[in-house]
Amino acid sequence: MKKIAFHLNCLGQGGAERVVSNLANSFAAQGYEVYIATEWQEDNEYPIDSRITRVHVGLRPEDEKKSRVSKFFLRVRYLREFMKEYKPDILVAFAHRANYRALMAGRGTDIPVVISIRINPVGNYDALSDKIQIKWLFPKAAGCVFQTEEQRAFFKPYLQDNSRIIINPLNPKFLNVTVPREKEKAVVNHARLVDFKNHPMLVDAFLTVHEKHPDYVLRIYGPDSGDGTKEILEKKIAENHAEDYIFLMGSCNNIESEIPKAEVYAYSSDYEGFPNSLLEAMAMGMPVVSTDCPPGGPAMIIRDGENGFLVPVGDKDALADRIIRLIEDKELAASFSKEAAKVSEIAGPDIIFEKWRDYLTEVENNAGK
Repeated sequence: MKKIAFHLNCLGQGGAERVVSNLANSFAAQGYEVYIATEWQEDNEYPIDSRITRVHVGLRPEDEKKSRVSKFFLRVRYLREFMKEYKPDILVAFAHRANYRALMAGRGTDIPVVISIRINPVGNYDALSDKIQIKWLFPKAAGCVFQTEEQRAFFKPYLQDNSRIIINPLNPKFLNVTVPREKEKAVVNHARLVDFKNHPMLVDAFLTVHEKHPDYVLRIYGPDSGDGTKEILEKKIAENHAEDYIFLMGSCNNIESEIPKAEVYAYSSDYEGFPNSLLEAMAMGMPVVSTDCPPGGPAMIIRDGENGFLVPVGDKDALADRIIRLIEDKELAASFSKEAAKVSEIAGPDIIFEKWRDYLTEVENNAGK
């Protein structure tokens, strides 16, 4: 395998986009010829190595007035044209619709297509149209990468034998960060403001924390998704007159310097694919409290009571209780911090790159047979 192509919607600020950027950069650094085929370009995207070739495979200006069905097939056609022109040894698709497009575009090209599931399948892959496409297309995949066992079990029997579970890689900037000797009385979170992250529940939990520890603040870092979550948070903060101790910090380019200043990291998602933000916080040695959300990402890296706390999804009282415990028990927080940082031993960028490289090489060899 010398030429590898990744396909996804864009490289904007999101979990799948972050993983593709990290992986593509690692492959390029190892001398592979790397392509990223995207549908569109965002204003704020993850940086990629200058040796990577970015190719637009999305709709063209003349396509905008065409029907929805026509646009769907045009997207497949443009991706297929990319595959025929650049002839990668393997194509790896990331995320929901990109998986379907890649499997359709790859038919008859002799290029093995590996798909990747990046979200909780329940609620995202169980519509009637999904069930039809999964039954028709997924058995054609040369391979599939899941993030958790719970994800893989959902797609039985279509993607069991030729799949692999690989967690997300850490960005090197989150390794060996400088931790301030004196911590600030703050609880932090960094994640895109979007409904399934359930930041309103985090705010509700912190209101309880603040009643007992009024000298602590909550800082939420992350861009606005535009789905109305930011407005919900602003209203909740205003209604509780919490403007002096709950802050929406927006995007931050040096998050690795800001997060370690705080005492506790809290994560409140209802579901995830695999929580990059939580992984990063642990790598930076943060004592963490997270919801035990499906499809099992937090439980893969948190051993409850050993290197962090897991609480039930949507349980603001449990979240508040564990945050308060870490605030009050400095010895326990220090122990969590030390153990949490060891997550880099299983999610370091070189380790995850090797897992992807070995699996994709295996897939290509099997396709050749």
